[in-house]
Amino acid sequence: MAAASALPSILADVAALGTAYLFSFFLRFDFAEPTWGWMRVAQSFGTVCIVHVSMLAAFGCYGRRTRVFGWCDLPRFGFAMAAACAALTAMRYLLPNVAFAHIRPPYSITLLSFLIGTANIVAWRVARRFYLQASRQGSLFPMERDEKTFDNTVAARFLAGRTVMVTGAGGTIGSELVRQAAAAGASRILMVERCENALYEIDRRMKREAYAAAIVPVMLDVGDRERMGALFRREKPSVVLHAAACKHVPMVELNPEEGWRNNTEATKTLAELSSANGVERFVLISTDKAVNPVSVMGKTKRAAEQAVMETGGGCSFCAVRFGNVFGSSGSVVPLFREQIAAGGPVTVTHPDMKRYFMTVREAVSLVLQAASRKEKAVYTLDMGEPVGIVALAERMIRQAGLRPYADIPIVFTGARPGEKLFEEIDVSEKSAYKTDMAKIYITRV
Repeated sequence: MAAASALPSILADVAALGTAYLFSFFLRFDFAEPTWGWMRVAQSFGTVCIVHVSMLAAFGCYGRRTRVFGWCDLPRFGFAMAAACAALTAMRYLLPNVAFAHIRPPYSITLLSFLIGTANIVAWRVARRFYLQASRQGSLFPMERDEKTFDNTVAARFLAGRTVMVTGAGGTIGSELVRQAAAAGASRILMVERCENALYEIDRRMKREAYAAAIVPVMLDVGDRERMGALFRREKPSVVLHAAACKHVPMVELNPEEGWRNNTEATKTLAELSSANGVERFVLISTDKAVNPVSVMGKTKRAAEQAVMETGGGCSFCAVRFGNVFGSSGSVVPLFREQIAAGGPVTVTHPDMKRYFMTVREAVSLVLQAASRKEKAVYTLDMGEPVGIVALAERMIRQAGLRPYADIPIVFTGARPGEKLFEEIDVSEKSAYKTDMAKIYITRV
């Protein structure tokens, strides 16, 4: 299996070496036929080819890791080609008799072939790497269905001219909330984010895209009641889109106190401040992991939903549950891309693992539609059918021009603490009421 999967690389190297060898003779003999004829040149290439391929194999250049070429592999190829050059030079020295001309190329040809051949075999691997990277970048949504678009007219009417606060504004969902709120016509957007670099990046992006909305970057921890209260009183937002959260199940399992503080207590603080400061609509970004939660992260988000639903006052509160977002930081898709680029293996926790997926544009578009509604509710987004993580990994490997299990292995590492095999988004009549908006359901809680 390993030898068969390396065969295309070996054949490509033979072609690269053959081109280099022929061009070396052209350079050495001024593009004229050597005195001993092209047939002898062809015979000598057999030796040259065997020596070079043997050295490349001996130095591990046909191993699974080097089939996705990285710059760290460059010394390996350089040493292999240098060793082949040394072996051919030694053969020329030890077999001086003209009878061995067909298996011992001249010194000058050996040197030229080393230089040109090394450039050739590295060049085609680099070109292949760039091609694979371009293929991956051009397929950000690695599933069979197309990305869906929704009519955002109602959301645009609701947000037009308003001051909108987005917490966690530097994250994947938060930054898309900022962008879509600006595109919908919000007059002022408060981007609240405690990570300096994430805030810098979304601020830079919004300036580059030049929306009409006034963009205000605010580096602040949403759990800081005193400073958040001052921000509410100063800016008077009418809509709060609360995306700030600790979202990684394993990290929250290891740091439950911070998960509770950031996901639950901070949400309760924001809800109370919103109620006390005239906010019209408060939207909590929740998760499918809040349904029958088993992880600490899921439990903190379920408690956050309950805190929001229990907050009184004139503000209209809601939470929106949905599953995984393709391409979000720390999620499975960028992890798989990184592992494929490194030559594997791709790691999956369990062969039966399934998850619901949407693109960030789809999810945020529906969140803003839900924000435009009036009722106090926990909404669930219809995310279609769950996706098998193994099937996702296999598809991404194929999209990269490679073969699952042959070029890139898939290994199973075991389910992590707090992790379910299946998340439980249910929009059937027993669990949810259908709204007049496509894909948006009110959860029976």
